[in-house]
Amino acid sequence: MSGEKSGGILEGVRVLDFGRYIAGPYCAALLGDMGAEVIRIERREGSEDRFVQPIVPEAGPGEGGEGAMFLQMNRNKRGLTLDPMTETGRGIVRRLVATADVVVANLPPSTLKAMGLDYESLTAEKPDIILTTVSAFGHGGPYSERTGFDGVAQSMVGTAYLTGHPEEPVKSYAPWVDFGTASLSAFGTMAALMERTKSGKGQVVEGSLLSTALAYFNFHLIEQDLRKTDRIAIGNRSPYAGPADIVRTKDGWILVQVIGMPLFKRWARLMGEDHWLTDPRFKDDLSRGDHGEILSERTQQWAETRTTGEALAELEAARIPAGPVYTPQQALDDRHINEMGYLKPLAFPGLPGPAPVMETPLRLSRTPGSLRERAPLLGEHTEVILGELGYTADEILSFRSEGVI
Repeated sequence: MSGEKSGGILEGVRVLDFGRYIAGPYCAALLGDMGAEVIRIERREGSEDRFVQPIVPEAGPGEGGEGAMFLQMNRNKRGLTLDPMTETGRGIVRRLVATADVVVANLPPSTLKAMGLDYESLTAEKPDIILTTVSAFGHGGPYSERTGFDGVAQSMVGTAYLTGHPEEPVKSYAPWVDFGTASLSAFGTMAALMERTKSGKGQVVEGSLLSTALAYFNFHLIEQDLRKTDRIAIGNRSPYAGPADIVRTKDGWILVQVIGMPLFKRWARLMGEDHWLTDPRFKDDLSRGDHGEILSERTQQWAETRTTGEALAELEAARIPAGPVYTPQQALDDRHINEMGYLKPLAFPGLPGPAPVMETPLRLSRTPGSLRERAPLLGEHTEVILGELGYTADEILSFRSEGVI
């Protein structure tokens, strides 16, 4: 599963993935894309995240019952089922850890300790191990043991409050906090691997949903702290520039985003509103944000007399950033997305067709990441992995009869 041809930057690195849902598993998936050998460890009956958004509802594992999330998060991984809360299971974990370079786990500290995945336990088996943890709130504060998901972090930093309308805060449909945390955790893990080549020592890489959400929303908090703007939600308009909004066309919706005077000049000329270039209401970005409703209304009047295609063609000719508001199906059908080859078809047993899984979302010219293998079936590689660890066929059979694997 490695080598330069398949994106082998991390060839020879073994990652144990005890993650669930997105933040941990996608971190491990990115490491796998870059050539690491990743082993996903989950419950014997399948972890709950295996079945979120099932492709074939009511079907079982391997029959199409796996969920869309699982298919994306767990490409390029081998699958091992294991109950690490048993004494025998903890023994298997210790033997696995002795062969590993990285452990990824988005679990609370108390659960890590119970499973023998806390840093002290791990280093007893492998002194230079890297432990990448992801939690909701980070370790050390009053919320450390609380559980939380992406939407909780979005809500707690102010982003849901400023999205939507004053009477109804709205969280993003896309779990950007989860994906951001996964990406930052993969970045931190690779940094720790680089540092280990110098020092020979491992360390703990700690990501959290709340810290990611704070980082991504930080400049809005800086403004609030220093200017006390007390902004409220204004739909799709930007409070910092304008026109920046989603407007309706004859046959759909488009987003138009104008920031800076050069773009505003081009927009005003396209709209036939050159006199607005000397209007004090629109003298700079902040002023245009303050009066954005007027600019949005003018853009709407212009757009509703044109089809989406016509409007976008004119905006592109004027070099004004704009794009269509797609349905998910329209995104799948988009010519550019398809010609760029972003979505890789990966077949999986029981599905009505191959799953279009997004490739590693950045491209390296010489050693790119790659999607080489579909997500594993439940326990697909259990016996092979245990055999590699030195367990005999009889021992493996015994583990299965005991309910350990």
